[in-house]
Order: sequence, then C-alpha cells, then structure tokens
Amino acid sequence: MKSFILLLISLLLLSGCNLLGATDTGSSTDRTAVEVTEVIDGDTVKIIYDGKETTVRYLLVDTPETNHPRFGEQPLGPEATERNRELIEQAQQIEIEFDVGDRFDDYDRLLAYFYADGESVQEQLLEEGFARVAYVFPPNTRYVDEFRAAESEAKDAEIGIWEYENYSTDRGFNEDAYQQTETDAPDIDGDCRIKGNINRSGNKIYHLPGSPSYEETNPEQWFCTEQQAKDAGFRSSGQ
Repeated sequence: MKSFILLLISLLLLSGCNLLGATDTGSSTDRTAVEVTEVIDGDTVKIIYDGKETTVRYLLVDTPETNHPRFGEQPLGPEATERNRELIEQAQQIEIEFDVGDRFDDYDRLLAYFYADGESVQEQLLEEGFARVAYVFPPNTRYVDEFRAAESEAKDAEIGIWEYENYSTDRGFNEDAYQQTETDAPDIDGDCRIKGNINRSGNKIYHLPGSPSYEETNPEQWFCTEQQAKDAGFRSSGQ
C-alpha cells in the first residue's frame, strides 16, 4: 500500500511538471534554433516548432500592420515587414527564447524573443524606429528595460515611426497623424525644387538650388521651372 501511494505521488509530480512546461519556462534563458517558414509582418512570423508550423508573435514589441482585418495596411507597415524579413534572411541561424510566463497568447500564437545570429531582432527593430514597446504583460518582461532604451534611441533620433508627431501612441498607430504630416509636407516631384518665398514686405521671390539663401529659405510654394515661378508673380532672388 505504501509503495502504491509513493508511486501515485510520483506520477502526480511528473504530471504537474509536464503541465507547467506547456505554459511556463521558469527562469530559463535557453534558446532554441528554429526554421522560419514565413514572415507575416514586422512582429509576426511562422516557424517550424515541435515538428509543426506555428505562428510566433514577438514579445514586448508592436509594429504597424500590413494586412489587419480592421486597420488594413498602416503607414510604415510594409517597411517594418521588409526589415524584419531582411534580418531573418541574412542570418545563418534563427533562435527563439521564452520568458517566464505563458507561451501562447489569446490567438494561440507562440510568444517569444527572436534572435538572428545571436542578435535580438526585437531590439534592432526598436533601435531603427520600426517598432514600439507594447503589450507589456508581467511576468513576460525580461528585456523590457533594454527594449525601452532601444526605443528611446529611435525617439531621440526621430526616425521611422517617431519621425511623425503623434503617429506612434500608447494605443497603437494613429494613421490620421501620419496623413496630416504628409499633407503638410511640400509636394516635390522630380526637378520641382525651386522655392517660392514671400518676405515680410509681401515681395514674392523664388530661390534656385545652389543660390546663397536657398537652404535657409522656407518655401510657400515649389516650382519646377523659373517660368512657372515668374508666371505666379515671383521674381528671382538675384534681382
């Protein structure tokens, strides 16, 4: 009877360990080499894991969407996807690392840190302005401090998603802010680089590339030719 009880306890302990392993990795920072079968977007890929194709969502980061059922394609989404693909395809080895919490999200996607030849893919996307720190759900927060530091570098440099004011927010990506920035930007097409400026006296003056005050001039209008500028009532800065 005593032997049966000991056997039963052993089986329960083994069962508990297996159950834990299904959702929790303890404090392990071990990495597992995997094969990537498809890059879905900037923060999601498909890999072969445990002998079957599995979708992986990068932990702690978010990139603009490319084919979202509600948001569609967001600005800089294709660029983030392409950069993610480049980092993966240029690497000799791809590895994943789990955090201490659940391995799967509500959409049954595997949650992991991704490495290309030993370098964190998430951190590179953050440094280059393709991603923001997001979806921070304890206890899966092992590298959140490092990721925030990488994000700050991109913010300070105002690159990628940080180039456009209020585009990247705590709630996601604000396409209206990006579109407003694009609307306010001058429409420069090809050789249309002649700057038309109206000074304080109301004089309309156009500045050719290479002229002394060209770089310092903030244009009200852009022109492709001097004749266009003249037809609009502007005179040359050399006159």
